[in-house]
Amino acid sequence: MPVTDVQQDLDNLTLTITADFAAPVERIWQVYADPRQLEKVWGPPTYPATVVDHDLTPGGRVTYYMTGPEGDKHAGYWLITTVDGPRSLSFDDGFADLDFNPKPELPVSNNTFTFTAHNGGTRATYVSKYESAEALQQVLDMGMVEGATSSINQIDDLLAS
Repeated sequence: MPVTDVQQDLDNLTLTITADFAAPVERIWQVYADPRQLEKVWGPPTYPATVVDHDLTPGGRVTYYMTGPEGDKHAGYWLITTVDGPRSLSFDDGFADLDFNPKPELPVSNNTFTFTAHNGGTRATYVSKYESAEALQQVLDMGMVEGATSSINQIDDLLAS
């Protein structure tokens, strides 16, 4: 499994996940740069994603929904802040209604995904920062660690296909 470490830091309001892949940085970048590849790994296996909009430029927006085993849909969005492909990507990630309007009652995280060469492959570091300890705790209680870990761990299968 690619995920090698998960750190929850309520003092610094962050969730950091580290994963190692046996593929070059450019190949891991493509997983996020290509909406058809992204939807194979954004969301846990039982909640596959459908990417609707995918504008991976500063000021751009990515919209998606995940479909649960009972057909239930859960939407979200990214607001892209910086892109330094293939090395990094930063964006705000929020929950949305099915028209992709933000749900202000749910937390928004500021995310930085960094991809660096490591041991002949890529080390990916996923850092999500929240506005408050309560917001971080809310997503932890929603199963964010398990969901994100199972999502990231799907990347190996995508790389093998």
